[in-house]
Amino acid sequence: MKEEKILGEDRRSLLLKWLKESDKPLKGSELASKTNVSRQVIVQDISLLKAKKEPIIATSQGYVYIKNEPKDKPYIQVIASIHTPGQTKDELFTIVDHGVTVKDVMVEHPIYGDLTASLMLSNRKEVEDFMERLKETNAVLLSVLTEGIHLHTLEAPSKKQLDAVCEALRIKGYLFEQS
Repeated sequence: MKEEKILGEDRRSLLLKWLKESDKPLKGSELASKTNVSRQVIVQDISLLKAKKEPIIATSQGYVYIKNEPKDKPYIQVIASIHTPGQTKDELFTIVDHGVTVKDVMVEHPIYGDLTASLMLSNRKEVEDFMERLKETNAVLLSVLTEGIHLHTLEAPSKKQLDAVCEALRIKGYLFEQS
């Protein structure tokens, strides 16, 4: 017996409920399967929810509902990195192994200005999944546009963790520092 499609507003209400309750990103394909619609319908539903000012972001891991900030605000730092595409996995592992989340990547494009992509990578599994999707889709990293130079917004529970990861990146030669 084929499951019934959940229609319009009811489906969007359900998506919102699931996103609010989830502690991890939810993939569009999983949401499509659960609601018996195409992934494209989910993309459209998410767009409609965003238009209603719901704080949903699309990350490389899936959709995330941005909940109220915790009382202990995390420490945020933007770093400049430089490395080859082949060193990306090591750079990301270095960051997440210090308990630091890679929120995004940003490059400066000569025509479009700042291009930012949400990553939300917090552990080795998420980095492995990101690298696998990169390989499967034959996509290129944004840093290819800027000869390896890019920015990352990092988030950590302590300043000490941010300092430690910056030192580790500096030692590996991944921290971009002009002399």
